[in-house]
Amino acid sequence: MATDPEGLWRVDRQIREAREAGELDNLPGEGQPLAGLDDPPDEMWWVKAKLRREYLSFVPDAIAIRRELEALLAALPGLPEAKARELLVALDARIRKMNAMVTSGPPTTVAPLDVETLLARSRK
Repeated sequence: MATDPEGLWRVDRQIREAREAGELDNLPGEGQPLAGLDDPPDEMWWVKAKLRREYLSFVPDAIAIRRELEALLAALPGLPEAKARELLVALDARIRKMNAMVTSGPPTTVAPLDVETLLARSRK
């Protein structure tokens, strides 16, 4: 790295110039302690921070499909039979595909659906 005539590293000079120009004033978090400084070490801290900052979430496929199944079963009684059948058949295809392949995260414990039995139960 090169120094300038004053003996400062280039980056130090850039920081000094930015400070003098006021470019470092009123930054978010100014005067606040660094978040997570006292937390135990976590290798995935940056991933978790990115997910929080971007309002994203990650749920493993096995859990996501379980949640989707629960939501669909709860909604079945209010759906027309043709729509319910369409949704059950589509979800069953995804469950069968997931059960046939290796996925990251927890294993899927969702069995293939018996569409006719589920439709009959939802109509009672």
